[in-house]
Amino acid sequence: MNPHAVALAFRAVALAEACSWVGLLAGMFVKYVLETSERGVQIFGPIHGGIFIAYVLVAVVAARVLRWNATTTLLALAASVPPLVTLWFDRWATRTGRLPLPAPAPTS
Repeated sequence: MNPHAVALAFRAVALAEACSWVGLLAGMFVKYVLETSERGVQIFGPIHGGIFIAYVLVAVVAARVLRWNATTTLLALAASVPPLVTLWFDRWATRTGRLPLPAPAPTS
């Protein structure tokens, strides 16, 4: 597997996971604070659950392909639990060289 392709997939799923968290939190706010509708939780709950599972699977693949140590792998997996922490992990892993930058676009 191409490390750059794996890194791109990881970034995409990490962003989707964070966005689904925002949707779910908004739905929970409407359901439990405003007490007006459960629709947001009904919609974003399953979406977030599916993306969460995809994130965990992609993180495990990335750990193998990118040769992450146990600490980095555990951080990636733990980042999926608190809201929006997958974005922090993505930035940290990129900054520390654990997640390669995308290949530059060819110029003509």
